[in-house]
Amino acid sequence: MTETEETKNEESVSLNKAEVPSDPGGDSGERLQAPGELSISDSVKPCSENDFESDKQGSDQNTSENSISTSKESPCETVDFKVVFNKQKYDVTFPLDETVANLKVHVQKLTGVPSAMQKIMYKGLAKDEISLRELKVTKGAKVMVVGSTLDAVLSVTKPSPKEMQEAAKTSNTSKEPLSSLKEHKKVLDKYGKPDDIIPGIKNLKESLPHTPLSGMYNKSGGKVRLTFKLELDQLWLGTKERTDKIPMNSIKAVVSEAIENHEEYHIMGIQLGPTEASRYWIYWVPAQYVDAIKDTVLGKWQYF
Repeated sequence: MTETEETKNEESVSLNKAEVPSDPGGDSGERLQAPGELSISDSVKPCSENDFESDKQGSDQNTSENSISTSKESPCETVDFKVVFNKQKYDVTFPLDETVANLKVHVQKLTGVPSAMQKIMYKGLAKDEISLRELKVTKGAKVMVVGSTLDAVLSVTKPSPKEMQEAAKTSNTSKEPLSSLKEHKKVLDKYGKPDDIIPGIKNLKESLPHTPLSGMYNKSGGKVRLTFKLELDQLWLGTKERTDKIPMNSIKAVVSEAIENHEEYHIMGIQLGPTEASRYWIYWVPAQYVDAIKDTVLGKWQYF
């Protein structure tokens, strides 16, 4: 071989070594990564069945942990329940941490009842500022809505001039306390205080109890029981002889006044017709439930 040929062979070997670096590990069988070559660590490894089961268990555990964390912290956790209004049921999904006031806005879109005219009933009258989580609304629960649409309110027949005159006359002659008026004093003196009446508490406002209000009596001394059927929007006025199921939106007014010397109890008149002459009088209503009765029957909008 000539000197020129030997020089060319040496240059060829040198170029081959530069293109593919030699293995510094000798006999290990491994080689260095060439420039631009994808390493094994950067590639996606196929999962074995054991790896999949392990990942699945870890995923389930993480999901469980995330679920617990969400239920405690996430403001977006929702609950599915039913809203019942006027015998109609609406499926609702709503954030647990939203307030009753915000729920009313949503219910207005469903029912047409203005939020200011609604009463949300769930284990009693729900306050606007409380959240659904605090109210402990659970999946599948029934939330009752009591109220009247604007159309229903505006369609109520206005009293005639004659009825207004009668009302004015009555108000002028009713300056003295109700319990001192002859018609009521006669009833109170004749029948006295019932032995089985619910204890009254003055200067206190409580929600309606879950059981009917009983122990009171009417003008004839007959025992009276009040049952509030919110899902039907009815007031059941029961006596020994009968039970009248009265639509709440047909009740025109509810008036009451403390009994003299027994301020923990009230005389209450439920107006069933257009004039004051249609008031059904009930005696010895526990004072702590008076506001709740008015709110339930007439709605808060009566005070606006």
